[in-house]
Amino acid sequence: MSNQLEKVKELISFREKARLGGGEKRMDAQHQKGKYTARERIAMLLDEGSFEEHDMFVEHRCSNFEMDKKKFLGDGVVIGYGTIDGRLVYVYAQDFTVFGGALSESMAMKICKIMDQAMKMGAPVIGLNDSGGARIQEGVNALAGYAAIFQRNILASGVIPQISAIFGPCAGGAVYSPALTDFTLMSKGTGYMFLTGPRVVKSVTGEDVDQEQLGGAIVHSSKSGVSHFAVESEEDGLRLVRNLLSYLPQNNLEDAPLSVCTDPIDRLEDFLNEIIPDNPNKPYDMLDVIHAIVDDGQILESQRLYAPNIITCFARFNGQSAGIIANQPKNLAGVLDINASRKAARFVRFCDAFNIPLVTLVDVPGFLPGTAQEYGGIISHGAKLLFAYGEATVPKVTIVLRKS
Repeated sequence: MSNQLEKVKELISFREKARLGGGEKRMDAQHQKGKYTARERIAMLLDEGSFEEHDMFVEHRCSNFEMDKKKFLGDGVVIGYGTIDGRLVYVYAQDFTVFGGALSESMAMKICKIMDQAMKMGAPVIGLNDSGGARIQEGVNALAGYAAIFQRNILASGVIPQISAIFGPCAGGAVYSPALTDFTLMSKGTGYMFLTGPRVVKSVTGEDVDQEQLGGAIVHSSKSGVSHFAVESEEDGLRLVRNLLSYLPQNNLEDAPLSVCTDPIDRLEDFLNEIIPDNPNKPYDMLDVIHAIVDDGQILESQRLYAPNIITCFARFNGQSAGIIANQPKNLAGVLDINASRKAARFVRFCDAFNIPLVTLVDVPGFLPGTAQEYGGIISHGAKLLFAYGEATVPKVTIVLRKS
């Protein structure tokens, strides 16, 4: 009996040690930067008390540079499953308090394990990124870990929803996993993504930029289009993930959940009769039209700051999720250019993969003319949008508001 009690005490001790990650000092440092720890993020994301952690006691296997003397339980990532609004999800959260969240072979195996389980169970996977990149002490083994994660991202693409949240640094090879997922969100001021840091950029090209200018949330939300959402805080980001999942099915064999609709299906919006100006050259806000026709006027817009001449958003009609693609006449007259074509094509293909019907609101003068567009490959990028619509097998409804 005493032996059993000792084992229970030892297990409790191990659990408490694992929950501390890299130690209270490093956790305090994380809080001072305005960031949460991995477990705090998971607790805020999932339904209360639903998280079941896996591989809590895993340690790294590296003995180079006396690394065998520096071991932490969990090895820099917290993985497991839980529920969001009662629906099963799998999650991994990188722990910056352990070696700056740097990826090791063991850490990569943990992430791959949870992604494999998500695919097996047909449930979304959410990655909370906060990592300094590969753990250089492990050399090529750490890089091989990235390759294994990328392979899972590719195999899961179009099978289960994949969401990445960037709440800290994400540099080098680490950026490609979020880029392979369906949606990426970044927190302003703390989330960064770049292949090469400011110092390398300055030494190679002479450009003098800081982290925010090179790979901050606003840059990737407005200029590169890498990030779909920019949020003010981690709390906002985790709420947005929960909201986004409410529009999505569990996997590509299911339909998105039906929402209770209190919006009368026969209501009239008289202002829609006057919203389009008599002057064909005068703009109007397509978002006003969208808010008027969807349930309760609520939408979730993706890539709002990128290619604003086209709108991509999720909404509901009579409680059913739908994807809306709409030209925005108040930005570049709603013209189609390279960025708008890429943005809309990716959104259409996502909706098609996950059985989400498409509604297209058209008011477009055509493709943007000019040498910059032609040299940039508007023909091939425009073809991506045509291909996406042509291959989509979900219901498609198109409404021409003014010109096409």
